Amino acid sequence: MATRLCSISAAARRLLGGPGPRTGDVAAVAAAAARFYSKDNEGSWFRSLFVHKVDPRKDAHSTLLSKKETSSLYKIQFHNVKPECLDAYNSLTEAVLPKLHLDEDYPCSLVGNWNTWYGEQDQAVHLWRFSGGYPALMDCMNKLKSNKEYLEFRKERSQMLLSRRNQMLLEFSFWNEPQPRAGPNIYELRTYKLKPGTMIEWGNNWARAIKYRQENQEAVGGFFSQIGELYVVHHLWAYKDLQSREETRNAAWRKRGWDENVYYTVPLVRHMESRIMIPLKISPLQ
Repeated sequence: MATRLCSISAAARRLLGGPGPRTGDVAAVAAAAARFYSKDNEGSWFRSLFVHKVDPRKDAHSTLLSKKETSSLYKIQFHNVKPECLDAYNSLTEAVLPKLHLDEDYPCSLVGNWNTWYGEQDQAVHLWRFSGGYPALMDCMNKLKSNKEYLEFRKERSQMLLSRRNQMLLEFSFWNEPQPRAGPNIYELRTYKLKPGTMIEWGNNWARAIKYRQENQEAVGGFFSQIGELYVVHHLWAYKDLQSREETRNAAWRKRGWDENVYYTVPLVRHMESRIMIPLKISPLQ
């Protein structure tokens, strides 16, 4: 450590125009070095080698990428069900959740309800919309605390689950807003976990590319996480069957510009996952 200090001190003295180091003057050299690295010299060429100034971003990516004309907030739930309880879980869910969806006193609505067909097995996925954003979410949650039927439903449901998790989402401004649709359809939920700091770049590329994936009305909705695991994107697609999915995806590659979107967005991804899902009877997305 002493040898390195002497070496640095010598370099500092040469820059300051002083003589070489002498035995016993370490304190004086340290003081000179301190003056050299002082705030008064912040703009010096030497300091500029080590300091990189970044202009702060004026807006969060949630402000830049989400819809401005609506204030809807979305919640996605993933429930991993005990294999022997999946049918009972579906029946219980189909009996209770539509009541919340239809009750005007609750500012929430079902967007879609599915079982995973290919991907993580014995799993249920629920997508909710809260019209009015976070105030609507809190209003709904407070009312559910005193809803005896719902509390009993949660208690019974808990006996059927292995695990559960959720995320709060916002909707990309350039995607379709999810609307009820007739079936039969299968749905693909493609989940992308991005590198931190890349959400704006992802959005900019997909804002141009989404036009290549709308000819068959397969684009249902696009979302990004706000609470829960962050820098997560969910794209929801609808197809008549797996063959239709393959044909639609292959057709995108024949459109000029789609390959560029893939080229520029793949490096942004840390992990990606695809689920093929079957709608429950109560799902507005059939």
